[in-house]
Amino acid sequence: MRLLITTPTAVVVHARDVVAVRAEDASGCFGILNGHADLLTALTASVVSWRRADERQQFCAVRRGVLSVTGGKSVAIATREAVPGDDLGLLEQVVLAQFRDTLETERATRTASLQLQMKAIRQIVRFLRPERPGLFGGGT
Repeated sequence: MRLLITTPTAVVVHARDVVAVRAEDASGCFGILNGHADLLTALTASVVSWRRADERQQFCAVRRGVLSVTGGKSVAIATREAVPGDDLGLLEQVVLAQFRDTLETERATRTASLQLQMKAIRQIVRFLRPERPGLFGGGT
């Protein structure tokens, strides 16, 4: 089987000698072998694993995504983020650190956005005050 894992900017995994694939969707963990029926499913944030013909097992952490099986010979995964690795323990450490950094960046961005929104609201309220001269008949 062929396994292809892509993000919007890169082909992360392209393996042609895959014997078995394991992934996880909302219903739980499932396996794919050569000849599997066509399938389309949404993956959860999880680790996809596969075994090659030489018995090597490899892993790729994905942050959600879409998995499709076509013709029983091709498995494709499209995801926003993917981190491949050969050692599951090391992959866990790398992924947790990367997700923590991403979360912190998102939090900082959200905070900055809210601060800008609050400044804009304060300016609008200052401008619309009834005691401001020349507005709504107040003052001269």
